[in-house]
Amino acid sequence: MMGLLRHLPWVYLMIVNVFEFFAMYLDKKRAEKKRWRVPEFDLLFIGIIGGGIGGLLAQQLFHHKTRKLRFYFFFIFGTLVAIAIICFSYQG
Repeated sequence: MMGLLRHLPWVYLMIVNVFEFFAMYLDKKRAEKKRWRVPEFDLLFIGIIGGGIGGLLAQQLFHHKTRKLRFYFFFIFGTLVAIAIICFSYQG
């Protein structure tokens, strides 16, 4: 059981980053078609709870939300959150 719990932070970060990546992709495609968009709050929230790496990667690959500085700040902060999650998961 302890072995499974040890991997839980990695599983969480993988899920949240993949989700952020595809949410950014979906938002970009919908923006191109002038359709309903993913709310910015949702993209920022997912980014800040650990999905920063997925957000930064999606920004660069899809050229999406690159002019909005707050997205960089939230995604960088979310990357720091991910690093903290990993560091604290190895304590004890």
